[in-house]
Amino acid sequence: QVQLVESGGGLVQAGGSLRLSCAASGSILSIDGMGWYRQAPGKQRELVAAITSGGSTNYADSVKGRCTISRDNAKNTVILQMNSLKPEDTAVYYCNAQVVEARYYKNYAGGYWGQGTQVTVSS
Repeated sequence: QVQLVESGGGLVQAGGSLRLSCAASGSILSIDGMGWYRQAPGKQRELVAAITSGGSTNYADSVKGRCTISRDNAKNTVILQMNSLKPEDTAVYYCNAQVVEARYYKNYAGGYWGQGTQVTVSS
């Protein structure tokens, strides 16, 4: 079993900051990419930021310059530091990890999702 546990969401005023954390645990052989997605009501889930096992990063244009993603491979943890938050950043933020999981009969490679953490930015 693989589980992603998120923390750090909350309510902040515009211009404020939040630090989102996600830790993966379970029968993990390796993790390739890790990242954060967000989904607002009535909208598709979209990528916010992602980071590879080697440290390469990608950011959505809407958050570039305001967010920083990092990871600790030894702890299977990914961090999203968000600054200068705007009301349009309001969404449920989901952690994602591309995991190779050790299973009894056959290893499984696929994406795993956290439960989501609410980020609300007031004006």
